[in-house]
Amino acid sequence: MNIGNLYFSFTNPSLFMLLTLSLVLLLVHFVTKNGGGNSVPNAWQSSVEFIYDFVLNLVNEQIGGLSGNVKQKFFPRISVTFTFSLFRNPQGMIPYSFTVTSHFLITLGLSFSIFIGITIVGFQRNGLHFLSISLPAGVPLPLAPFLVLLELIPHCFRALSSGIRLFANMMAGHSSVKILSGFAWTMLCMNDLLFFIGDLGPLFIVLALTGPELGVAISQAHVSTISICIYLNDATNLHQSGYLFIIEQKGVRK
Repeated sequence: MNIGNLYFSFTNPSLFMLLTLSLVLLLVHFVTKNGGGNSVPNAWQSSVEFIYDFVLNLVNEQIGGLSGNVKQKFFPRISVTFTFSLFRNPQGMIPYSFTVTSHFLITLGLSFSIFIGITIVGFQRNGLHFLSISLPAGVPLPLAPFLVLLELIPHCFRALSSGIRLFANMMAGHSSVKILSGFAWTMLCMNDLLFFIGDLGPLFIVLALTGPELGVAISQAHVSTISICIYLNDATNLHQSGYLFIIEQKGVRK
């Protein structure tokens, strides 16, 4: 579709992200009371409540130094990210489907948008003092320029690391399963007894990899959510996390 000098196309990533969004909305709709849910939770309602409690516990455990009301402001955004990733990553395990997160530009766009959002939250909470995230507390002044550079580089690489990790895990696992399954199907279609017998090897490998790959796809949603919570904790608390850890350790010793 052309609009002036711009060209817009509805690609496979657009289609499957739209399908994922529709699936999540339908699930939430059907398990609520207005959508036909029951007063006594069924399996679907229990699964949605489990996701809700799981993300809420992550937010409460990983983000410290804030009141419950402030944490609740972050919870909807983190919950949407986790749920969307949970339904989006395993899509590649369905035959003739498409894995959205196997495209580096998509995962990079997601990680950059999250990084920019967390940076904005850091400036809103701490003002210009947020820039001190690149300078550890108690550093001698002569070493400050070098440590600022050393701390700033890994901080900026957070925008890349999340996207690269998700892309690499999805691309490697799903590609290996699809290559082996295509190889097994080709051998199975050959009218030869030798190829048919030899097909059992790749077929068993595909079946053995399906379970772990499904687990990797689900665990990546968990890992991404924990990373977001940790980055939010660093942005909101700055250098307080280390002091809180020391205080907790002293309390345990007492």
